[in-house]
Amino acid sequence: MPQEEIIIGIAGFKTVGYSKDESKNIIINAKYTVKPRCPHCGCKALRIKDSFIRRVRHGTILSRNSYLEFKARKYLCYNCNKYFNEKFHGILPYKRSTEKFRKEVFENHRDGICQSTLRNRLQIGSSTIERWSHDFLKLRASMNNNNPCPSVLGIDEHFFTKKDGYATTLCDLKSRKVYDVILGRSEEALKSYINSLEGKDKVKIAVMDLSNTYRNIVTRHFPNAKIVADRFHVVRLINHHFLKVWQLIDPKGRKNRGLL
Repeated sequence: MPQEEIIIGIAGFKTVGYSKDESKNIIINAKYTVKPRCPHCGCKALRIKDSFIRRVRHGTILSRNSYLEFKARKYLCYNCNKYFNEKFHGILPYKRSTEKFRKEVFENHRDGICQSTLRNRLQIGSSTIERWSHDFLKLRASMNNNNPCPSVLGIDEHFFTKKDGYATTLCDLKSRKVYDVILGRSEEALKSYINSLEGKDKVKIAVMDLSNTYRNIVTRHFPNAKIVADRFHVVRLINHHFLKVWQLIDPKGRKNRGLL
């Protein structure tokens, strides 16, 4: 990346100068150097119909809020005779902030900085912080959905809410990451999701508890997977039978918490 693009951090923008506004925010005067194309037909033969100055919110520089200011143009395509506004790398359509700044807000909020602190520090609304966080979480979730099934798959259930009941958690035990969480724990509830998974034949090991439901799911939908019982549930089962035998042999001693 050229030196003049380091501060902006967005390819295609060249720094022209700097200034400050009344609130001492940094204004980065920039120029967009990428030649436009018609988004409808891809033609380069364009005519400038109008130009205007855009100012969008940018990332924090030296603990100060910054804005990116540049000239935007409206074009007419000679090939298809359609009008369009110029598109810019790192700035989504109809957005008044760069993706770099939106990502900075999301990462700060994810790392534990509360909305009130970010609101006062960055001078943006709490609803904006919440909306941007949801946007990036959805983006990451969609990226994870395209990943194939892990070779070592962990399956377990946990109670979610009183309204929705139980949820099933799928884990990539090789990389020690959560692969996905799905509402429900029955085969009927998980059937549509499992049918949409890619790379089910690449699952070599499925680690789970001693549930017959999950065992049947793996047998039917993961043909090459070897079922391995989780040692936590094995030890808990042994301990359960041990306490039952103890109850039959010595009912009074079974209730002694010190002996337990």
